[in-house]
Order: sequence, then C-alpha cells, then structure tokens
Amino acid sequence: MEFILEHILTLMTFLPILGMIVIAFIPSRFPQTIKYLSVFIAAVVFLLSLIMYFNFQSDNKELQFVEHTVWIRGFNIEYFMGVDGLNVSLILLTALISLIACIASFGIEKKVKGYFAMFLLLMTGMMGTFVALDLFLFYIFWEIMLLPMYFLIGIWGGPRKEYAAIKFFLYTLFGSVLMLVGIIALYYNSNPTTLVDGTTANHTFNIMKLTTENNFSSAAPLFGISFAKLIFILFFIGFAIKIPMFPFHTWLPDAHVEAPTPISVILAGILLKMGIYGILRINYQILPEATLWAAPVVAIFGVINIVYAAFVCMAQEDLKKLIAYSSVSHMGFSLLAMSSFSEAGISGAVLQLFTHGVISPMLFLIAGVIYDRAHHREINKFGGLAHIMPEYSAFTGFAFMASLGLPGLAGFIAEALCFIGAFSAFKLLTAISVVSVIITAAYYLWTMQRVFLGPVNPRYEGYKDLNIRERLTLYPLALIIVVLGFYPMIILDRINPSIFGLINSIKAGF
Repeated sequence: MEFILEHILTLMTFLPILGMIVIAFIPSRFPQTIKYLSVFIAAVVFLLSLIMYFNFQSDNKELQFVEHTVWIRGFNIEYFMGVDGLNVSLILLTALISLIACIASFGIEKKVKGYFAMFLLLMTGMMGTFVALDLFLFYIFWEIMLLPMYFLIGIWGGPRKEYAAIKFFLYTLFGSVLMLVGIIALYYNSNPTTLVDGTTANHTFNIMKLTTENNFSSAAPLFGISFAKLIFILFFIGFAIKIPMFPFHTWLPDAHVEAPTPISVILAGILLKMGIYGILRINYQILPEATLWAAPVVAIFGVINIVYAAFVCMAQEDLKKLIAYSSVSHMGFSLLAMSSFSEAGISGAVLQLFTHGVISPMLFLIAGVIYDRAHHREINKFGGLAHIMPEYSAFTGFAFMASLGLPGLAGFIAEALCFIGAFSAFKLLTAISVVSVIITAAYYLWTMQRVFLGPVNPRYEGYKDLNIRERLTLYPLALIIVVLGFYPMIILDRINPSIFGLINSIKAGF
C-alpha cells in the first residue's frame, strides 16, 4: 500500500497507456475482450482515485501525494505531480466519469480496437492535466487530449462528424498556441531557482515556484502592455475556449451533437472543467494582480454565458444540443462566482465543477438511450414516452431537476454557494443571473412535457425500457447526486482549505 500511495498519481495517469499497449496486441476479432479489458483498466484507475481521495488529509493545505524529479535538465523541466484542494475532487471526477463512459461504450461496434485505444489515451491526457504541476508537463497532457478526441468524434460520430471534429480541433489548437506563448513568456521571465535535486536553474516551469518566488506584475511591459495582464489574457482565452465561454462556445454544440454518447459524457463531465481549473491553477495562482484587474470583465462574461445560453436552450429542438447549451450556461456560474474572490464564491465554483460533472453526463446518457431506440433526438417528434418507458422517464425527470438546482440534489448547493459568493461583489450581475434559474426550469419542464407527457406516439410503441448496461451507468450517478445534495461536505471539506488559502494569499499580496 505504501508503494501505491507514493506513486498513485503516476499509476492513475499511465495505467491507461499500458492498457492501450496491451489492446494493440489483441486481434480485432476479439472485440468483447478489448471492451472488458478497457473497463477493467478504468475500474482500477477509479479504485486508485478512491484510495487517493479518502487518504487525502483535508486539514493539510500543502501538496500531497507529490512525485517530483528532474525530467529534462537542459530546459529545467520537472516531472512534478501533486494533489491539493483545487484538483483532488477533479481527479476523482475524471476517474469516475471515465469508468461510466467506458461502460457506456459497450454499444460501440465499429472499429472497436481503435476506439478503445483512443479512449484510454484520452484518459491519460485528462488525468495528467489535473495532476501536473509543471507548466511544460501540463501542456503536454493538455495537447495529448486533443488527438484522441479529434478521432473519437471524427470517426465514431454522427453525420457531420468531420465538420464537428475539425471545428473542435481548430478552436482548441488556437487556444493551445496562445497558452504556449504564455508558458514560454513566464519561463523566460521567471527568477533563478533551485530544482528538486538541488541544482540551480536560471528559469523554471514549476507552477508552485512561479507562484511563490516570482512577481510578474513588476516584469517589463511587452508592446507597451503590462506583462502580467498580457499573459493573463493569453492564458485566459486558451482556457475560455475549453470552458467554453461566450463567444468561443460554438464548437461545443456541434461536437456534442456529432460525438457518440460516451464521448459527449467525457466532454461535458471532464473536458469543460479543465478551463475553469486552468484559470484557478495558473491565472489565479501565478498572476493574482492581473486576475483582480480582470475580475469584473470575467464576471460579465460569466453572466452572458448563464443568461444567453439559457435562452438559446429554449429554442433547441435537438435534445443533445439543448443539454450542450445548458452546460455552457452552468459553466457561467463558476465564472461569475470565482470572480468574486469570496470564500463562498470560489468554493461554490469548484463544487459546481464536480456536481455539473456528474449531472451533465447523466443527461447525455439519457439522450443516448432514446437515440439508440429512435435514431433521432428531435424533441417535438416524441410524446407520451412516460407510458412506454416509465423507468427512463423517471431518470430523465430526476436529472432535469438536478440540473435546474432542485433543493436536495447536488446542483442546488453548488449554485447557492455561487450566488452567495457572487452577490458579495457583483449584486446587479448576480440578480440578472438569477433569472436564468427560471429559464432553466422553463426549458426543462417544456422538454418533459413534449417528450414524456400527452398521448403516446404510435411510432414508439414497443420500445423497451432501460437495459442492464444503461442502468449500470445511470444508477451510480443518481446515487451520487442524491448523496451530494444532502451531504456536500464530503467534497467541500477537502477543497476548502486550499481554496481559502489561495484567496487569502491573493488578497494579502494586494
């Protein structure tokens, strides 16, 4: 057990790569073997994440489970991984949703070997992004995610899969280029430091040392613009594309609509969270003065996300596109709340990442269930499904209520904390955002009415209710949503010490 705890982050990150290598040697005529092996790997990673999560000391503000050594000495690049309150819940979320999506992938029948190889590579990229604490290492894992996601959408997606995949690739690559420029600028403007092996380095990619040993607000301006503010903008745009924040959001509905259901689950449950996480880990920690400067504008964009996307949801006829735009709206809560620099706000923003990361995958799984039977997702073509598929209808209503923030379910406490924190700094913006709660209830209830209520459409007579595979993915998520609705402290106790320390360090400096 001691060895596992010492190297648990490396094991969680690279076990999927080992699984991908093993799959490469399994003949394509054994698709079931490939599927079961992939689920086994995902289950082991999830088990490791549980061990990590429940061994995480919530009262310890320092990094835990640290793995730190010099990797490429010539460029002062370190293999540096660690866990604190900012990423501990997101690591658990990544492992959980990856396992759920892997089980949901049993419905994949085309090019099974290639699909699961790409899926496992994607798992490594996602996990590595959350645990990396060296900017260069962070960027490598960030880019690793791009390639498998491109192929998973472009090969296994819907009718317009090539368009959606290329759009996703170009948007994300544009953001990555801006991030790379920011990383290089931070590196060459960093102060001399000591690497983990005791050797001296002129510059560093180490996120923690860039935070504690550097003050980039005093760096020489670039092109007549404050260095810290310019680098903040570069990183922020790169992360905003991933969130996605208005006006960079248009890739998401296309990607969701065309992606196979398990990949939509990954997109909504994990990838969108990386944008908010990146802002907190890099912009907030390394560039606090620029973050304070930009906070009001970030809050305004958060409100635009919340309200604009909620109204767009009202006009959607495709169930998957409606859920995609609802994700854009819900990510706006985190943007608004984290801009307040209040304890409740940032705590709510991080909790929102986890709760939305459980609720949104459930919604996409629900959309996938009906698509597998009807082969379309047009809301107005359904009707009366509650009479034919009562269990499925109950799960849909449950997920809709969780997403709109019904008290007693996971979405409520996160949104409440976001509003409480945001109101302390942006009263008018928060008041405007509250309108979206009514709009959210409206589009979900209207969807329920059109799809499940009323007379039964004869076209759907004989449809079977949920099968075992669908239950294996939906019941665990529903249980987590209920548990978090009544006991959110299982997450908050672990994330709050680091979050409060981050806020206090920013405020103390200015």
